[in-house]
Amino acid sequence: MSVHLQSAPASSTTHEPVPARTSAPRRKEGGRSRAGALFVSPYVLFVVVVFAVPLVYTVWISFHRFYFTAPGTDIDSPWVGLSNYRDVFTDPVVGRAFLNIAIFLVINVPLTVGLSLVLAAALNSKMRGRAFFRAAFYVPYVTASVALVAVWQFLFGSDGFVNHLLGSHAPDPSWLVNSHLAMPMIAVFVTWKQLGFFVMLYLAALQNVGKELYEASAMDGAGRVRQFFSVTVPGVRPATTLVVIYAIITGANLFSEPYLLTGGGGPDHSSTSPVLLMYQKGIEQGHPDAAAAIGVVLVAFVMVISLAARKLTERGN
Repeated sequence: MSVHLQSAPASSTTHEPVPARTSAPRRKEGGRSRAGALFVSPYVLFVVVVFAVPLVYTVWISFHRFYFTAPGTDIDSPWVGLSNYRDVFTDPVVGRAFLNIAIFLVINVPLTVGLSLVLAAALNSKMRGRAFFRAAFYVPYVTASVALVAVWQFLFGSDGFVNHLLGSHAPDPSWLVNSHLAMPMIAVFVTWKQLGFFVMLYLAALQNVGKELYEASAMDGAGRVRQFFSVTVPGVRPATTLVVIYAIITGANLFSEPYLLTGGGGPDHSSTSPVLLMYQKGIEQGHPDAAAAIGVVLVAFVMVISLAARKLTERGN
């Protein structure tokens, strides 16, 4: 019996032509890019008009001798170089204003982060009256500052409710006219006023923290406090970065609180903020060039502090 073996057919060396890529996806992607640019253009225009142009003009003013004039009046604005900045850095009131805002941030930012995160974690759990408490913490944020200042004056004024409760233990001078207590009291006031907004940010961030992480940590024997520091705090770290930077920016722009609570930065400039000082020098005293120099220094100060805070809060990511 003979067996016939057939050899396998030789593989063909020819290849099927690869279809050329069409440009349709690129056209589609380009259309999406144009649509995206169209949607963000109003915000970009807003940023340019409201922030970029005034900032550039402020920098220009800070290097010139500048005065506010009536419409139609033309007055020379000679170049003075760093003269305005020398005046700013040698003015003890300006130095005190920046020291005040540093004291404010040291008190306000940790209080804001700590209290808002703890309250958000509590309000995120199942509890009776949760909706009421969420609204209650948010009410001061949407209430006019003048009304809240009236409440604070009633509580901490020289003849306020708190002093009546403390009696002979009340500070003398009183809270808001005490050179050592005025700025800390403003920091506490701003923390209380803005707490609801930051609680809302943390509540939104907590929705992205998986419940399985809490269940796994509970199986490992972690209690509520351990879960808070091991699961909650790392889980909302991006929100913490946002809260810290936002609190720094809003705190550095402090104006209405010292203006209303302490009568314009008293006593002895112990509660004067850089923005309040800009208003006093630029509007009340007629030196907008010096006010512009303070503004430029404040922008640099906020940028440095914000970048340092971001590096600190993002460490370990």
